[in-house]
Amino acid sequence: MAVLEFLLVGFLSFVSSAHGYHGGWINAHATFYGGGDASGTMGGACGYGNLYSQGYGINTAALSTALFDNGLSCGACFELRCVNDPQWVRCKRSGGIRFTINGHSYFNLVLITNVGGAGDVHAVAIKGSRTRWQPMSRNWGQNWQSSSYLNGQSLSFLVTTSDRRSVLSYNVAPAGWSFGQTYTGKQFRH
Repeated sequence: MAVLEFLLVGFLSFVSSAHGYHGGWINAHATFYGGGDASGTMGGACGYGNLYSQGYGINTAALSTALFDNGLSCGACFELRCVNDPQWVRCKRSGGIRFTINGHSYFNLVLITNVGGAGDVHAVAIKGSRTRWQPMSRNWGQNWQSSSYLNGQSLSFLVTTSDRRSVLSYNVAPAGWSFGQTYTGKQFRH
């Protein structure tokens, strides 16, 4: 039986075990929504929206709570199988990490996508060109928030994944950034 790589998108049931970076195989469930085009999986509990435009395509699965971890597993790559036969799979991504900035002046909501390496973001810090580094809190899925006024400042991000590796992207968004735009930073090396 061929091994399938899946990006985590939500939660439900299908597979009997899965393996991640931090340990051995665990019993869990996952399923795939929609036909061959994954139209039934669009959106999901991670906030990615259109999986094609975000670069994930149809290699996605919805997860049970054993793997979903209240959204902390969003973006992680797992090897899923129907029988006990484990391996962790690093996420391979093309291009840099993407930061989509939403919200308003005192509520910056940043969707983080296209994360390589472990794939699942566990911590984010943000720095405006006139501020110090400040931790962001996870709002839901891979949407991270800051209540600081950062308008008119270039923005830098520090992204840390579950394997404790970090990538620092300086001045990803220029001083004239605007809400609703996506900016690309550095990427994890394999």
